[in-house]
Amino acid sequence: MTAPLLLGDAEVRDRLDPASAVAAVRHALLEHHAGRLAAPPRLHAPLGSAELVFTVGELAGDGLHGFRAYGTQGHGAQLVAVWDSASGELAAVVHGRELGPRRTGAIGAVAVEALARPGASRLALIGTGPQAWTQLWALSAGPHRPAEVTVFGRRTERAERFAERARTELGLAVRAAGSAREAVRDREVVIVATNSPAPVLDADWIAPGTHLSTLGPKTTTRYEIPPELARRAAVVVTDSLAQCGRYGADHLLGPAPMAELGSVLAGAAPGRTADEDITLFSSVGLAGTEVAVAAALMRACGA
Repeated sequence: MTAPLLLGDAEVRDRLDPASAVAAVRHALLEHHAGRLAAPPRLHAPLGSAELVFTVGELAGDGLHGFRAYGTQGHGAQLVAVWDSASGELAAVVHGRELGPRRTGAIGAVAVEALARPGASRLALIGTGPQAWTQLWALSAGPHRPAEVTVFGRRTERAERFAERARTELGLAVRAAGSAREAVRDREVVIVATNSPAPVLDADWIAPGTHLSTLGPKTTTRYEIPPELARRAAVVVTDSLAQCGRYGADHLLGPAPMAELGSVLAGAAPGRTADEDITLFSSVGLAGTEVAVAAALMRACGA
């Protein structure tokens, strides 16, 4: 029996490049549309004052299956385990804080590629945490690599540090904005990645033709974007209708018809149909995408 690869944050940072992560996620989304990715909604195991959460997936065409596990207390490390389906051997275990956000960033980059106007390159980021960073990281190597980026956060010093890091590490033209309204003005792509329980922008700040992605809270009691944006959007897309369904009537975008990102990629569902359309992507985390990204990391490490 071959010992599984044991990989951590150092390997994710050093070996997983954004193009490979985005390609892995795009493949998983298309496999899900084709019925070759089993991706049930995430599972919650109550543990007194907290929960242990599992997302599981099987990429039948790739011969891989696995799960991701994380706790709901704080921002602790996650664990992703990948098995070879044919042999039943455990192939790899990835632990730490890096793989999950980079997987989410890759999903966001695919959504921008699928839904933003061709050539869109002016980006606004609302949020300065790890999720905002990995959205920018994933976009930095693709067809929508931003030419101009504005970033806004509640703490000016964090936004300034974020901008400096992006200029240094990603080679992007990034500046901190003084307000959310300033950040989104004249932007073609807006990504909202906060933990805010109340809207961080107004619907009328978003110009026709904009693509907007929301990563943070989106229930009827806690939501980072106003419900009016869904009504203005020509199309609302998510990566997992099954996961959205677990929200039930509490989902902010529940009454709106939503398409799956994999279906848009496959041409089976409409995405943007006009330059002036507002498109909205609701990121919920398609199960199995973490297995696909972990597999890309395994390949990068020579497995």
